[in-house]
Amino acid sequence: MTNATLQIKLKQRLNKLASNDFDNIECWQVIEAFNKVQVEWVRRQLHGNNLYREGDEMSKRRIDDLQALLREEPITGTQTEEYFESDAIPTDYMEYKRVSADATSECCPDPRSMTVYLSEEGNVDIIMRDPLKRPDFDWGETFCTWLGSKLRVYKKDFEIATVKLTYYRQPKNIEILGCKNPYTGTTSTVDVECEFKDDIVEVLLDEAAALIAGDIENFTQYQLQQQSAERDN
Repeated sequence: MTNATLQIKLKQRLNKLASNDFDNIECWQVIEAFNKVQVEWVRRQLHGNNLYREGDEMSKRRIDDLQALLREEPITGTQTEEYFESDAIPTDYMEYKRVSADATSECCPDPRSMTVYLSEEGNVDIIMRDPLKRPDFDWGETFCTWLGSKLRVYKKDFEIATVKLTYYRQPKNIEILGCKNPYTGTTSTVDVECEFKDDIVEVLLDEAAALIAGDIENFTQYQLQQQSAERDN
């Protein structure tokens, strides 16, 4: 969906298509509201109602809607005696999906794939003592933790050769050519359209309209657009 169509649809839902009164919607308000609801919508889709509160792959629809945000990136870092610690994570990182790693040992110089489990930093000492849970090259298993925006993949009697992080990235912010951002004082030099499918954009438009309606205290439109967004989600 083009940004021109997006703006027309949004103003139409707010009954401001040809309005020049004090409630006239500026282009930067459209951008701010739409980008905000994009992030909120993605976070809701990633949050599930199962035991682990993971909803990103609860259904085919969720998989289809969110697959555009999945990325796999090789991670560089430093080796210590007990773990591999990554450099800074990608700037567009939003939520963890999984970690893949290859390892080598003195007896097996050829890298082998390791199964990496995400664990809590507070349980590191307990896991490292437990012979059934600690890293084991023969079983091809180890674990990782997050600490200070860095990833640690633990090892014992082997070396971590390569690490790949699979994660959900932040959705790209839309931009409207020639629109001035009052927060930064910069003017957009490009036109960046929403990367989601048109059916998702329609849901996001309802949420953006509800957000702006609340800002301008149009509670009737707020309730209507909020109900529409929830119904179509």
